[in-house]
Amino acid sequence: MKRHVPSFALVILCGLLPISPAGAVTEGDSEPDGFATSLFDGKTLDGWIVTGCEADVTDGAIAIQSGNGLLRAAGQYTDFVLELDWKALKEDRWDSGIYFRCELPPKGRPWPSRYQINLRKDLEGNCSGLEGAASEGLCKPGQWNRFKLTVVGSTAALQINGKEAWKADGLEADCGYLCLQAEVPGGGQFLFRNVRITELGHTSLFDGKSLAGWKEVGNGNECWKVADGLLTCTGQRGSWLRSIEEHGDFNLRLEYKLKSAGNSGVYVRASEDGDHHGEDGGVEIQILDDVHPRYADLKPYQFSGSIYKVAAAQQRVSRPAGQWNQMEINCRGTDYRITHNGVVVIDAKASEFPELDKRRRSGFLGLQNHSEEVFFRNIRIGPPQP
Repeated sequence: MKRHVPSFALVILCGLLPISPAGAVTEGDSEPDGFATSLFDGKTLDGWIVTGCEADVTDGAIAIQSGNGLLRAAGQYTDFVLELDWKALKEDRWDSGIYFRCELPPKGRPWPSRYQINLRKDLEGNCSGLEGAASEGLCKPGQWNRFKLTVVGSTAALQINGKEAWKADGLEADCGYLCLQAEVPGGGQFLFRNVRITELGHTSLFDGKSLAGWKEVGNGNECWKVADGLLTCTGQRGSWLRSIEEHGDFNLRLEYKLKSAGNSGVYVRASEDGDHHGEDGGVEIQILDDVHPRYADLKPYQFSGSIYKVAAAQQRVSRPAGQWNQMEINCRGTDYRITHNGVVVIDAKASEFPELDKRRRSGFLGLQNHSEEVFFRNIRIGPPQP
């Protein structure tokens, strides 16, 4: 029996607890769960976009070295719990910040306009522009400090070193980026570690252990397996992988990795047999090692992140073969927004692309088998973003 899932229940709050295979975290009976994942692997800056500054990884921590700029996490977030440790390296007059639900900086400026959790000496934890978001005396100079920021709807709440600092209402932006501020000329040499986010409202579509929630569709060959916590297409010719449930409007997030010249795709709102082309079909979001010489003569709509045969990705930001890529697919009615490695490469509406008006509004998700080995992880789904 088909199940149409047009919306998702709001789920709230989690702590830094062991993550279940599905990515869900709970803390107490009254605290619903979300999808928890690390934003920093302790080794690289993968998943971060660095602008206007220099940063590296030192002793398992993000080390901001120079410049006025940002380290921006690749995705945008609506409701979430952010947890991290930070430490100022200067003995006096230190200054940095954590931006949330922010837009990209205005042209000519290094930082967004709002919202910022301050890390300036004597203002640590305060959020300017949000009435009541202030505290004092909870941070430890010269030591590691732990922040837990919970943002739900128009409210935000901060814990500092395990103690309640403030809770405030009045957020106007309902979605935006997360950034670490670099302000080194003003005292911003800082370390950050244990950066973890729980996306409230998102649930896992892959438990890291099995194909639960998915079905192989095709010629009967077993072309999909789970190994080392990764969902893997073996490269055998044959079946594609289809979600058990249908979905209407949603926000889908995942990470993928290709081998050299790799080719795959994500089917969205496809029919039961996988139709994702033409009238009454779904759509395919292209996944491709598009810098490989094999693909020297691609059509614009064939580059990674494109809506295949409908809308071309406006920027080409694929990472080299063997590296993990992040993809976010936001579907609301006939509007599609595709974010690839932190860059919005598609923001397509039926008014500009009439073909979208002919496609299905609900259907199955699918992972394409192009007879090549492909790896997926951290697959989760939630309500569509604005």
